[in-house]
Amino acid sequence: MKKQNLNARDWNEECAVVGVYNAQNAASLAYYSLFSMQHRGQEASGIATSNGENIAVIKHSGLVTEVFCDETLNKLKGFSAVGHNRYSTAGSDSMADTQPIFARYDLGEIAIVHNGNLTNARKIRDSLIKEGAIFQSRMDTETLIHLIAKAKQENLTDRIKEAVCQLEGAFCFVILSRKKMFVIRDRHGFRPLSLGEITNPDGSKGYIVASETCAFDLVGAKFVRDVEPGEMLVFSKDSMQSYNIMSRNPHPCVFEYIYFARPDSRVFGRLVYEIRKNMGRELAKENPVEADLVIPVPDSGVAAALGYSQESGIPFELGIIRNHYVGRTFIEPTQQIRELKVRLKLNPIRELIEDKRVVVIDDSIVRGTTSRQIVKILRDCGAKEIHMKISSPPTISPCFYGVDTPNKEELISAKMNEQEVCKFIGADSLAYLSLEGLKRSIGIENYQYCQACFDGKYL
Repeated sequence: MKKQNLNARDWNEECAVVGVYNAQNAASLAYYSLFSMQHRGQEASGIATSNGENIAVIKHSGLVTEVFCDETLNKLKGFSAVGHNRYSTAGSDSMADTQPIFARYDLGEIAIVHNGNLTNARKIRDSLIKEGAIFQSRMDTETLIHLIAKAKQENLTDRIKEAVCQLEGAFCFVILSRKKMFVIRDRHGFRPLSLGEITNPDGSKGYIVASETCAFDLVGAKFVRDVEPGEMLVFSKDSMQSYNIMSRNPHPCVFEYIYFARPDSRVFGRLVYEIRKNMGRELAKENPVEADLVIPVPDSGVAAALGYSQESGIPFELGIIRNHYVGRTFIEPTQQIRELKVRLKLNPIRELIEDKRVVVIDDSIVRGTTSRQIVKILRDCGAKEIHMKISSPPTISPCFYGVDTPNKEELISAKMNEQEVCKFIGADSLAYLSLEGLKRSIGIENYQYCQACFDGKYL
């Protein structure tokens, strides 16, 4: 399996996708859905719409609110729409690699959005290029357009089935033609994708699919169900049809619960907020310590810290305040500037921390550099003891399924044991949630989640 060419980054969100069908304000619904899922990608945003005759596309680098305004949304007419927030994994940061991908081919026009990573994209791409295909981007997503155009089937539904069944890896595709919308989820269901129902102002019904259910809450859609692993939904003016096009082997990504998803979303049928609190509770049971207060590393550590506090009886405080208007720390070229940005992003409250024994709850440790900086700023505030507790197991392997992670050599837990990591970050103690504790936190009997980042076992 080919490793990604990754730069200096820690865990980063996957992309977000949305599809809207038979809605009187499809572009606006797509816009607000993407806004609610901005946490899944901040590099670029795009929307494509169909009015039944033509597909229009607007996309650009930047946040949703930077790419779209009333003027641009008014140009996106139609009853159906697909949208995308980009966080790059495979591909570069150029405009050519933004989505939706649009193409004209023998059956008309098509636009595609994708969340995930195709692990066999390079092999298929090289084969297509040898046969004369010309690619406009470096995204693995573009591979699907060529496979659809090359397929021998007469109608688009069968062409998509034929094309998708050649792909391996993680994918949630939403495909827009001039008349229909197609939704496909990979056989393992790595990435989340949910189906909702829209009530239009005239009382008619429409549909929406989105990476997270928080999008439904914002636009007033009713949650119907998750799109099943290996399932394809086909939306037309007359119906919604479901096809099982791949054998199912469900292994959804457990890190959605730990970090990626918004806490108010229901992912893989479970409320993220409650699972994160459960992780904190299990962490307190497995790793008790005497301390004066529990503080989270915001924002992803908040729910786990609440759970830890409730289980341990140690008071919870927001001892570190996050500045949400600071850019991500990895984009700067030098380690010195990245460390400065940690201080700009996270500011401790000295009055709460000074002379206190502090339990710090974070969701994960990747390289260890951010944790080291957090410990240092707490020391500088006069903390008497610092006990770092991590609400997930040690990260020992990179992800190949659509998550931007460092390679194995850069993962601190792949080369250091717990005591060595503790010494590196400068804490008085360090403890991780066990794999068994993680399973108990999710609380289902048939645990089949992908946890390759923790155990190195890839599907």
